[in-house]
Amino acid sequence: MARDKYSAVWVSHTSISDFLTCPRAYYLKHVYRDPNTKHKIKMISPPLALGQAVHEVVESLSVLPTPDRFKESLIIKFEKSWQKVAGKLGGFPSIDVEKTYKKRGEDMLLRVMKHPGVLKNQAVKIKQELPYYWISEEKNIILCGKIDWLEYLPLTDSVHIIDFKTSKGDEKSDSLQLPIYNLLVHNCQKRKVSGASYWYLEKDDELTPKILPDLEESFQKVLDVATQMKIARQLKIFKCPHNGCYACRQMETILRGDAEFVGLDEYKYDVYMIKTNITDEQESIVL
Repeated sequence: MARDKYSAVWVSHTSISDFLTCPRAYYLKHVYRDPNTKHKIKMISPPLALGQAVHEVVESLSVLPTPDRFKESLIIKFEKSWQKVAGKLGGFPSIDVEKTYKKRGEDMLLRVMKHPGVLKNQAVKIKQELPYYWISEEKNIILCGKIDWLEYLPLTDSVHIIDFKTSKGDEKSDSLQLPIYNLLVHNCQKRKVSGASYWYLEKDDELTPKILPDLEESFQKVLDVATQMKIARQLKIFKCPHNGCYACRQMETILRGDAEFVGLDEYKYDVYMIKTNITDEQESIVL
């Protein structure tokens, strides 16, 4: 089959995670389009807004020369990024809730400024705006995703994958995030991957090293799920395994007209919010 990225099925850590959690939620987040606007739909929430703003600030440092990264306060940069998610744009049901989340973001960035660690070192930027590669030309499937940070290790001419965490909970042990990132970095740039770490910005001053997953094993795991996703799309079968779970019920509120439209995001998604209490379970969503 000739390569055609427009007809290919694109998969990422986020879409794979959504599919494994609930195929119905995956459909509503990644396939469905509003018949009136022709846009995809998105539910914004305070944890997602917080993660978006903090990631934008920290990741922006990688494109700056090493000596210039901390010349401007990250809090000033954060104030600019926060304007994109302020109020209903971030799903905040009240001013007090927004203040609480904004303070959490400021505290994370103050931690980074006091303990910059690897962020003072050289970094590698993959040239593609959205890194991707054909995980299977035969099945017409593309794996894509953005990597938070690639530290350059000059002694070995290799890279170290770093993922910033803004959620309160730890990444699950069976997460496919590192396998996916390892595959992307291995296939989208020439340097060897020599390590991987998480940085839990809310609680840790230093990185949490992770065991680098085996490439071949990662490839097979990811391709197996991606193949299931392609079959589901071909058959148009996206059933919730629980006949209605938190993941799909939240998105269903948009279809029922019970969520509030707050605007378009930079990718032309119709963004909605729902006024609910933020629970510990919701806080633990991986961003």
